[in-house]
Amino acid sequence: MGQIEYALYMVIKILKWLLAVVVLIQLIPFGHTHTNPPSTKEPAWNSQETRALIHRACFDCHSNETTWPWYSHVAPVSWLLARDVNGGRSHLNFTEWDKPQTHAKDIAEQVKMGDMPPWFYLPMHPNAKLTDADRQALIDGAEKSVGPQK
Repeated sequence: MGQIEYALYMVIKILKWLLAVVVLIQLIPFGHTHTNPPSTKEPAWNSQETRALIHRACFDCHSNETTWPWYSHVAPVSWLLARDVNGGRSHLNFTEWDKPQTHAKDIAEQVKMGDMPPWFYLPMHPNAKLTDADRQALIDGAEKSVGPQK
């Protein structure tokens, strides 16, 4: 067996092992069950435009109205998305406004700093991308709806 044949043999062997690992990790249950608990209360939005903008840019991670895309059912991506949504909901949940939302005061600042929505979210969710005008409208609307940064 020559070097090229051996290299090809090794590549095929590695690909088979990778395929086996990908199939086996699908059996790990975390991240496969996607729930959207009932929505109980939203903030008193200052306008429908503010709600629509925050819904478009924030609700997938910060609400009980998450849209779970097809790839959210495939490990290891399902693990990452479940972790991100669980973390987002625990920090701020726009559909559980009847519970304390300690990070609500940070919305405008997070958007001003460019921390929200996170850069890694945008390639797969281009509708969440904010123009400068969207960003300012979201900041203004969040401050009017949930209060200014303190």
